[in-house]
Amino acid sequence: MPMPKQSSIEILNRLPILFRKVEVEKWTPHAPVFLTRAVRKGWIHRLSGGYYVNAFLKDWPGVEEVGCFLRTPSYISGEWALHKYGILLQAPRTCTVITLQSSVGESRSIDYQGITLEFSRIAPKLFWGFKRDGDYDLATPEKALLDLLYLRGKIPFADELELGEVDFKKLLDFSQKFPKTVQKKISQLTISI
Repeated sequence: MPMPKQSSIEILNRLPILFRKVEVEKWTPHAPVFLTRAVRKGWIHRLSGGYYVNAFLKDWPGVEEVGCFLRTPSYISGEWALHKYGILLQAPRTCTVITLQSSVGESRSIDYQGITLEFSRIAPKLFWGFKRDGDYDLATPEKALLDLLYLRGKIPFADELELGEVDFKKLLDFSQKFPKTVQKKISQLTISI
């Protein structure tokens, strides 16, 4: 049964703020044509292959929400999470999105509103330690520190961290699930404080 003809405005009003190409296919049989024209007119913004922001709705989603939309399951961690908690005072230009997907690495990074979304894969046994914060998941301060050590081998700006919000008992307990190298570095961090 053919789809009833709908105007572009009707379709845009039915789409959520973040959507995939497959969602457009529910409303029009010519999704690629619709998407190309809508991008050209500035009604939508292409994030990456098949992923879009519905700019027509006039409400751009936050960096964290976009990052977690592009890779699922995922959560925000690293310097970005530490800055959100007030532990890292410097505002990072990169938002680290931890995922189980394999489409990660520098070549898969995406720029969104002047911020680089960096996708990092983590072992399934280490995919925990986050909580819901609005429309995305955010690592706890302790897990964000551990993820940094695990992924980068060090904590950037360690001498500039405000660790008042960190539960050191929880940090040491969490570290037991990580490799010995991470455990050792966390022990050194807690001793130096």
